[in-house]
Amino acid sequence: MRYIFETPAITSLPIIGREERFPVRRVFCIGRNYAEHAREMGAAVDASAPMFFCKPADALVTDGADVPYPQATSDLHHEVEMVVALQSGGMDLDAAQAAASILGYGVGLDLTRRDLQAVFKAKGHPWDVAKAFDHSAPMSALRLASEVSPDADTQITLHVNGTLRQQGRLGEMVLGVAEIIVALSKLFELKPGDLIFTGTPAGVAALVRGDRFHAQLHGIAVLDGRIV
Repeated sequence: MRYIFETPAITSLPIIGREERFPVRRVFCIGRNYAEHAREMGAAVDASAPMFFCKPADALVTDGADVPYPQATSDLHHEVEMVVALQSGGMDLDAAQAAASILGYGVGLDLTRRDLQAVFKAKGHPWDVAKAFDHSAPMSALRLASEVSPDADTQITLHVNGTLRQQGRLGEMVLGVAEIIVALSKLFELKPGDLIFTGTPAGVAALVRGDRFHAQLHGIAVLDGRIV
């Protein structure tokens, strides 16, 4: 097969303890999956109608690379999240199939151009440009599910310049991991290589150039980086 220009490189993530990397297909995200975060954003939570959106695979920032401050915003916000990587997929999965589809876990930031999001929300317009921009998803290496088993007491935290900004427990999620996968599989055919950002706890706030962040899914994954 010949193409008119060079094909883009495949976005991939390192896997802790393995030479192979995880090739990324799609990046799904769920909004309003922690009640306290929904309240701080002035939004209601409806567990029966989860809110999903996507980021392009090449929005990921991997291997500890610097994160460029994006254009067209003066209010860039952090949202720390557990990220789930899939090794299999399908449609209309049940809970057991959803659990079996998980390859591993990591921690990432769902960066948001909050000022643009507010403008589009006020107009009732889609706010993809507030979420799916370049470099909007810094991401850690993955830890295999065969090695770890996050539970309701697993903590997720974000420090910026050494100060704690966000802290939560996975048990505070409105929908658990298997429930998220089941719900997504009713809307999309999930496949190996898909990533799922599972929502952020309260405490979202602004990042500026020069900020250093330390995100941690305790006992599982760590992400360090800086905004440049």
